[in-house]
Amino acid sequence: MLNSVKKKILIIEDEEKITEVIQSYLEKEEFEVHICTDGSAAFELFEQINPTLVILDLMLPGVNGEEICMRLRSISRVPIIILTAKADEQSILHCFNIGADDYVTKPFSPRQLVARVMALLRRTEEDVRLLSNIYSFNDGDLIVDDLKHEVKKQGEVVSLTNSEYKILVSMIQYPKKAFSREELVCRALGYDYEGIDRVIDTHVKNLRQKIESNPKEPKYILTVHGVGYKFGGE
Repeated sequence: MLNSVKKKILIIEDEEKITEVIQSYLEKEEFEVHICTDGSAAFELFEQINPTLVILDLMLPGVNGEEICMRLRSISRVPIIILTAKADEQSILHCFNIGADDYVTKPFSPRQLVARVMALLRRTEEDVRLLSNIYSFNDGDLIVDDLKHEVKKQGEVVSLTNSEYKILVSMIQYPKKAFSREELVCRALGYDYEGIDRVIDTHVKNLRQKIESNPKEPKYILTVHGVGYKFGGE
């Protein structure tokens, strides 16, 4: 277990056999597991228990998993692992595009899912630290407060996923460095990430939508052709 305090995992899945297996494996690792089988009830339970991580199936009665993911991401940076039967690249990238931090395709190994939960929580807890607590760019247009883990664009708080936040912070640490996709995968998703490195492009696209005044002409997350990306704020 990552520490002595039990971490709460919310499983939003309507297939009883799947939830029973996941719950059993997670409880062996001393997680506190809560289960929701109806998408409509997910938000109330989420607010009640304030989970450390969410495991979310896309196909649900009531409110579907995509809407749940997007709504949760609009109010929280809680890590979200998507369960999906679709394994093609477009579907996987879509999961990240709606705010997921990781995905597992069905059918899956319960041990692999638990390993992904542990890895994602390690990445969440091992915070990337800035050299200063607060960074301000372009006369206060973009402010990153590392103490609060808060990002503001023109004075308004911007909701970023953990991966998006770590990508942004990594670039801020080394503003003149051009990062390859592989480097950003390691920094944002961890060395044990086994997915496609092009997922970084999706995270960058989402990040630009949130912090750039004109995402088509970015000032902060700049493309370095043939290499990857770098930070351009001043």
